[in-house]
Amino acid sequence: MEQEIMRIGVSLPENLLTKFGYIIAQRGYSSRSEGIRDAIRNYLTHYEWMSDLQGERVGVITMVYSQAQHGLVDSLIDIQHDLGKIVHSSLHIHMDHDNCLEVIVLKGEGKEVKKAAERMMALKGVKHVKLNITSMIEEF
Repeated sequence: MEQEIMRIGVSLPENLLTKFGYIIAQRGYSSRSEGIRDAIRNYLTHYEWMSDLQGERVGVITMVYSQAQHGLVDSLIDIQHDLGKIVHSSLHIHMDHDNCLEVIVLKGEGKEVKKAAERMMALKGVKHVKLNITSMIEEF
């Protein structure tokens, strides 16, 4: 069954578009549109997988952000303090003058772990957030 194709406009920084162009050429896509469709399908699949988070989970948030973004560091600290009961550890690395890498380990209700990552992801100046999450392993 063929679906109707909708056209949209997307504004991207030049460096992001250049990197994306390189990757789609390497992977053999016939067009940017095909690469974007594939990226969106992957994003939707990941989102659906992350939606089933019942019970206690351990999660690791890996995040890259611009420390130069006004108020961002304070917002990230506030979120971690709000979630104090599930944040178990964090590691902060200065990647270069402007960019920082933060790794945060959380343990708690799966939906709360996911919500923490989403709150951080939504902040302006956060460039990348990856949440890896697993269920608790029962001892035998």
